[in-house]
Formats: sequence, structure tokens, C-alpha cells
Amino acid sequence: MAERLSAEARRQALGGLPGWTDVPGRDAIGKTFVFKDFNEAFGFMSRAALVAEKMDHHPEWRNVYKTVEVVLSTHDAGGVTARDIALAKAMDAIAG
Repeated sequence: MAERLSAEARRQALGGLPGWTDVPGRDAIGKTFVFKDFNEAFGFMSRAALVAEKMDHHPEWRNVYKTVEVVLSTHDAGGVTARDIALAKAMDAIAG
């Protein structure tokens, strides 16, 4: 099982993830991605889903038209772990 990040490790990790923030009231991080249109947003989700499946680590997300809201937390660890940071980095790379 993955271990939750310490407050300092989490702060440092978020410093290297532009746009990612703590989710109020949860031990989670989140980001809102905005794309050109629905097709681009759905393409992002499709590519990110393949990466998440390969990692066996699945995001909470919501899509409305060109916007994708993502929340990451490792549920079996009860909070943010290195797996969430890795998936956040992968999502940023996919989004370009």
C-alpha cells in the first residue's frame, strides 16, 4: 500500500505542479483543465484513462463541454501519495 505524503513532501510536490491545489475539506489535490472544445477535452480524458489504468490508479473527474475537473487521492492510503503526484504529472504532460 502507498504511504500518504507528509505535509512538507506534498507542499514541495505541488510546487512543481502548476495549477494543482489542495482540495478543501479533503486530503486530495485537484486541477481544472480547460480545452478548446469537447473533442479536445474528451481526447485528453481518453489518453489519461489509459495511463491511469496502466498505473491502476483512477481519478475522480467530471467533464462539462471543454472543461475537465480532476481530483486525485489514494483512497486506500486515505490521502495524497506519490501515485497521485505521478498521475498529476502524466495528466499535465498529456494536456500539453
